[in-house]
Amino acid sequence: MPTTNRRILITGGGTFLGDNLAAALLAEGAEVTLLVRPGAEDRLGPLAQRTRWWTADVWNPASLRGRARGHASVIHTVGSMNADPAQGLNHHWLNFVSARNVANMCVGDGVPHMVLMSSVAAPWVNRAYLRAKREAEAYMGRVGLNATIIRAPVAYVRGERRHPFYWLMTLLGSTPVVSWFGFGRIAPMPIDMLARGVARITLDKNRSKTIYYAPDLRRRNTAREARGVAPVLPRDLPTPAQPVNPFKLLDDDTPFGWLPPESGRHDESR
Repeated sequence: MPTTNRRILITGGGTFLGDNLAAALLAEGAEVTLLVRPGAEDRLGPLAQRTRWWTADVWNPASLRGRARGHASVIHTVGSMNADPAQGLNHHWLNFVSARNVANMCVGDGVPHMVLMSSVAAPWVNRAYLRAKREAEAYMGRVGLNATIIRAPVAYVRGERRHPFYWLMTLLGSTPVVSWFGFGRIAPMPIDMLARGVARITLDKNRSKTIYYAPDLRRRNTAREARGVAPVLPRDLPTPAQPVNPFKLLDDDTPFGWLPPESGRHDESR
């Protein structure tokens, strides 16, 4: 793969995280391709004209075949903290199986680098969800990919009304000494800062490590960007709203990707 290749594929087009990552990469001069859930094409909005996009179901390996060919990296955002075992939607299926299928797509299509949007361990993050994410992290290594793992905190939109919990955690995460005791990793951060950090890490040919946390993402932003003076999204791209209750974070869009459509839901025990 030529080192000048700046073509990046993102799973989860039309979602809160996927669209913010796409906008951040476009701002860095990358060529962006989005994988969009079948039936969700209308959610792309202006990004439909600024990116290449394909429909694909990450739980159907056949629909992924050939989609990553010619890209330098794939960023996988799909998954959910919400599980519905009665419908066959356990955390393993939602978060590990989707990542496994995308990793296998990378191997089959000759893409050497995959970025996994994982999660930092925090008291409010479901343990089963974390286990599935850690399994996905390990799988990327087993299949021989050059893996980049983003253990991201909860993200929010600047200027949106937030629950006091967010304010407290953000304050603790930015206060010297206190932030050294883990709060710097788990404190919520603005989505533009997160997306900008992930975009720059993805495009960096001299990445020095495999696992990145919130402080790493913050360091990839300038002081002006960190203050919110330079928003990541162009003015004509809508910014999806984020729920304000941190313990009700989790619809199919927040923070990482989508749920399978009804016709694609399966119980792994079958």
